[in-house]
Amino acid sequence: MENEAVRTRISPTLPLSDRLSDNLKNVKLITDNSSDVIIKTGMVCQNKIAVLTCEGMTSTDTLAELIYNKLNFIENKDAKSPEMLLTYLFEVYLTAAEQIEIKTLGELILKMQSGFAIILIDGIVKAIAIGIQGYKSRGVDEPSSELNVRGSREGFTEVIRTNMALIRRRIKSPTLVFEMQTIGERSNTDICICYISDKVSPKILENVKRRIRSVKLNTILESGYLQPYFEGRGGWFFSECGTCERPDTFAAKLYEGRVGILVDGTPFALIVPFLFIENFQTLDDYTQKPFYAFFIRIVRLCAYFITLFLPGAYVAVASYHPEMLPTPLILNLAAAEQTAPYSLMAECIFIHFMYEILREAGIRLPRPIGHAIGVVGGLVIGDITVSAGLVGAPMVLVVALSGLCSFVVPAMYEKVVVLRFLYIIAGGIFGLYGLTLFAGAVTIKMCSLSTYGIPYMSPISPFSPKSMRDMLVRAGWRKMAEGDVTLQSLNGAIEND
Repeated sequence: MENEAVRTRISPTLPLSDRLSDNLKNVKLITDNSSDVIIKTGMVCQNKIAVLTCEGMTSTDTLAELIYNKLNFIENKDAKSPEMLLTYLFEVYLTAAEQIEIKTLGELILKMQSGFAIILIDGIVKAIAIGIQGYKSRGVDEPSSELNVRGSREGFTEVIRTNMALIRRRIKSPTLVFEMQTIGERSNTDICICYISDKVSPKILENVKRRIRSVKLNTILESGYLQPYFEGRGGWFFSECGTCERPDTFAAKLYEGRVGILVDGTPFALIVPFLFIENFQTLDDYTQKPFYAFFIRIVRLCAYFITLFLPGAYVAVASYHPEMLPTPLILNLAAAEQTAPYSLMAECIFIHFMYEILREAGIRLPRPIGHAIGVVGGLVIGDITVSAGLVGAPMVLVVALSGLCSFVVPAMYEKVVVLRFLYIIAGGIFGLYGLTLFAGAVTIKMCSLSTYGIPYMSPISPFSPKSMRDMLVRAGWRKMAEGDVTLQSLNGAIEND
């Protein structure tokens, strides 16, 4: 308890002392003698020094070669005073790509826990931080959620510096700007704001920075912690902040005037503003022929409407508007549903709920046994429930088709699942009239949203003729090269709030 009371009195803004013993004592107190804090003391040119590192965060080979070996063989008669030794080490002897001068205890702790080696000299109120990061990390690999047929196989990793390099390789322009910040009162998570200075709207950029300043979280472990801060009025349901796992897609978004946010510790970057139509666009659309890109986008759009409206429409038509179906189909539906003890709406909700349980179980199970969920789902849910008369066979087909189509546009899955249940309830209670009215209300809400001053449904609403060349029909690259289209040039773009 005594150490805790002393530690709370030590402010991170406390300046470093000119006494090495006091600095080391404060470091031990504020870290509570953590076993991963390594302190090595010694004499260099008749001056007492200390090297502080955090175990597992630094490269031991670089630490030995760049620092320890050189400190052991320093012979400079002119560097006997602490001030001269500091200047000699900082400017001549210990040269590194990342070399920072530290003046406060908070900076010292943060840099040490970020993989820097800290050199303290007795009699000096400053320290030297040398970047020798060497913590283990996953290598650059193909992204798991954004696969493509052609194009790069590189995806973001958990290390923010690696992600910045992946972007720089694709945009070798002096106007590409990276701004590093540290947020999170306890986690001290590094984030990077990325933008192209001659493309981005200054108002959008300032809006993003203002929202970052409003983040008051203690711990930030994933970009999802920050995403709600970049959402607008529709963020509770409609994504106005997109995620990206591919550096090439990320670079393309920056070129359109967007702002990207990289978060250390996660391969999922954030992109703002994010428009509705972008959910149906992939990198393959731009590497294949325009006619095939048009066809694939039509397929995605059809799959989206099928997974969203098919269950609700089936319940509404079969329950209230059977005259819309051919007579043979009505007879088949009646024969299949006559043994079912529940209404069509109850059946549809039940079977979709079971489908979501199976999907969640398949995600959480270890991969070697994850395939068992498919067997259980196919046999138990698909066959036995029909044989037992709990659910009609047409309902199983509707659920299977809507579930299959939901994976065509994975970015919309969360919204589709909730809207699907709401459409089933609307169709089951009010028929096609309720389904149509609810769909109209959702559409009006989407068209009314404005994300960072850009209409969420742009370029569909309001209509932008120039932008339509890359909406549903993708023009060829010769046509698209005739003038750039940025977010602020879209119709309906207004100043940020």
